Amino acid sequence: MASEAANGSLANEKAPETVGVGRYVEMEQDGDSSTVKSRLSGLLWHGGSAYDAWFSCASNQVKRPCRSVPFLYMVSELVAQVLLTLPYSFSQLGMVSGILFQLFYGLMGSWTAYLISILYVEYRTRKEREKKADFRNHVIQWFEVLDGLLGKHWRNVGLAFNCTFLLFGSVIQLIACASNIYYINDKLDKRTWTYIFGACCATTVFIPSFHNYRIWSFLGLVMTTYTAWYLAIASLIHGQVDGVKHSGPTKMVLYFTGATNILYTFGGHAVTVEIMHAMWRPQKFKAIYLLATLYVLTLTLPSAASVYWAFGDELLTHSNALALLPRTAFRDAAVVLMLVHQFITFGFACTPLYFVWEKLIGLHDCRSLCKRAAARLPVVVPIWFLAIIFPFFGPINSAVGSLLVSFTVYIIPALAHMITFRSATARENAVEPPPRLVGRWTGTYIINTFVVAWVLVVGFGFGGWASMTNFVRQIDTFGLFTKCYQCPPPPLPPGAPLPFPGGLSNITMPFGGGAGGHPPAAAPAPAHSLHHHRHHSHGL
Repeated sequence: MASEAANGSLANEKAPETVGVGRYVEMEQDGDSSTVKSRLSGLLWHGGSAYDAWFSCASNQVKRPCRSVPFLYMVSELVAQVLLTLPYSFSQLGMVSGILFQLFYGLMGSWTAYLISILYVEYRTRKEREKKADFRNHVIQWFEVLDGLLGKHWRNVGLAFNCTFLLFGSVIQLIACASNIYYINDKLDKRTWTYIFGACCATTVFIPSFHNYRIWSFLGLVMTTYTAWYLAIASLIHGQVDGVKHSGPTKMVLYFTGATNILYTFGGHAVTVEIMHAMWRPQKFKAIYLLATLYVLTLTLPSAASVYWAFGDELLTHSNALALLPRTAFRDAAVVLMLVHQFITFGFACTPLYFVWEKLIGLHDCRSLCKRAAARLPVVVPIWFLAIIFPFFGPINSAVGSLLVSFTVYIIPALAHMITFRSATARENAVEPPPRLVGRWTGTYIINTFVVAWVLVVGFGFGGWASMTNFVRQIDTFGLFTKCYQCPPPPLPPGAPLPFPGGLSNITMPFGGGAGGHPPAAAPAPAHSLHHHRHHSHGL
């Protein structure tokens, strides 16, 4: 048995051992799991099992501790970044297109996650067969898979896209934190809240790896589930606003901006390889991801459709759906839960960046948690800075989706799979050949070609044009380093002058006590002025 051979090769029984699973090997952890300390660690901290979705580790009686949470990881990673902006996307796409795009991109995202898992298994098997690889203290990442299978040029391209995507994914979480907390406490502007949450999120440098996200992932699943169903139920109870309109789609730029935001929704597997490496049985990842996608659809479809039904075109000027719902204890609870969840998702997105940085400076194998945490801090600084420069919550989602997710999550995995298995020898020796359900190798190549063509033309091409047009419009309207993006104007105190430069006292009117004088025209009502100001403050 492979496990017996591995056991015999290790001097220390408590050291990690390699265990054969199928035709490749995975990492295991030996030792006594019956102690209270090991059980508590397995429950809250250290993990790797595919069954943690049911959080049943506390009652598991097997010899080794039950491990962590790929299902929870993937649900959190998929839905966290865009749950609050999907109603905004529906207002751009219309109800029918919004639902169809979610189903279509959900299926496409599951397919490319499958491709990434196959490539990971292939790479790891080849390394294990060489008898030179030791992954006990090394986390495999996507760029290393590309390097091992296709060479350094693919590695560099994959590294550039993946790191940039994760960088802006972390930026989005900081923006979302500031945007959400503002709806509970507007005494501070959103930029100030970004400073505060940037410091809070920097504490993720102390979380070593994805093995240690068990309790956070479970909490994240609970939080997103509550928030999604709160949005749906609260919108239905609120009912449609007076004169509600559902005009979308009205403009191509808005249509493709909304479509790329949904592309982003199901393109959250930039950390797929790291999560698979954290699993004790990574061959189960494919089914786990599909289940996670199906569960995410039960959250995103009802919430987005309900909010859009209730508020319609008002969402075009409110990229955060929470802004339209009345303040209640339930809404405040949703805001608080999303704040915690976005902190968790910040850690999900940043952890691969921490790994890359550690490998670059030679500290990835360091055993000192404090040294690694101190070394990771420079990664947080540019994220913090970019969140302050570009606080455009909805538009930045679409821009990242079209320019980065399209390549990182869809095009590169599909091309890499086709090139890796282009020869007959590679296909014959493949660790996991394609199933009959998709037509074996011929069907796989047809599907991969369609994915590349569709995402390149629709996602990157039209989506990139639309997203960048909208993004530039936000900069032109609000400027960089805007203090409070999409904030309502403050109420005027009693007796204050109307919002004209210098007030009405400086305006000279051609009337008075002389012949030919004209009566004064009615001054603009304050309500009209405030309405006009609000229109420009929200933008698109």
